[in-house]
Amino acid sequence: MLLYRSAVWFAKGLREYTKSGYESASKDFIPDDLEVQVPGRAFMVTGGNSGIGRATAFEIAKRGGTVHLVCRDQNRAEGARGEIIRESGNQNIFLHIVDLSDPKTVWKFVENFKQEHTLNVLINNAGCMVNKRELTEDGLEKNFATNTLGVYVLTTALIPVLEKEHDPRVVTVSSGGMLVQKLSTDDLQSERTAFDGTMVYAQNKRQQVVLTERWARAHPAIHFSCMHPGWVDTPGVRLSMPGFHARLGARLRSEAQGADTVLWLALAPTAAAQPSGRFFQDRKPVPTHLPLARTSSSPAEEEKLIEILEELAQRFK
Repeated sequence: MLLYRSAVWFAKGLREYTKSGYESASKDFIPDDLEVQVPGRAFMVTGGNSGIGRATAFEIAKRGGTVHLVCRDQNRAEGARGEIIRESGNQNIFLHIVDLSDPKTVWKFVENFKQEHTLNVLINNAGCMVNKRELTEDGLEKNFATNTLGVYVLTTALIPVLEKEHDPRVVTVSSGGMLVQKLSTDDLQSERTAFDGTMVYAQNKRQQVVLTERWARAHPAIHFSCMHPGWVDTPGVRLSMPGFHARLGARLRSEAQGADTVLWLALAPTAAAQPSGRFFQDRKPVPTHLPLARTSSSPAEEEKLIEILEELAQRFK
């Protein structure tokens, strides 16, 4: 079944996820959707120092928004912050050094953040694809700790902050790769199965989609969405998937093209009119399952995921 899913997904990707796929889809975009100014609104972008995150942060800064960059590497983050300020002319760019794979640090960060700042939009962009099983200091598998548990802790901790503001939104950068995975909660940290970093990443991205759907039902005052940016030429792809990067080459999307739907979901009034909890690609909601792929999960399986994440989140609080 995995072979079938992967073959169907790759064929779909060549049609839709490449640069030409974006160019084709963009013919249906409404240009005025992103002709907005957002002074007075605050945005948090995780992984905002490079790739899609930096492109997103820069475009928000250009439109007058206050931007909170949440990054792990201080030197790279300070460089990105300086560039965004210079290029956008916006001084309201704040930097927070946080390792999202460390839940204790994430909890502490939010406690401090909410004492000093407001927040309208959270953009969960930071991601991790480690191709050999690696544990954090807390004994957590690093991909899971960053992509799933880190996103869970950050988002749930910030929900009370977001609910106080007008038009609050949460946008999570998932991946079309999740289409090859069915939600699995039996081995979340890859302890009992052969480790495949790409498949672990895809499973984490499936988990993000499930979390988005659950959050949307539980918190109707906030507009939740997740999205696939397409196949994008980013430093992360070059580092973690060198073979894929070399194979696709010039067919990959630019970082700006990858960030387009993130920005649309974060900024456009028309995006907020879409039902909460949906999965988007190129500014439109798309299915979260491939035809005949048998990747749907039961409510019990989804509830088990939430229970495990909540137990871990509270353990490290």
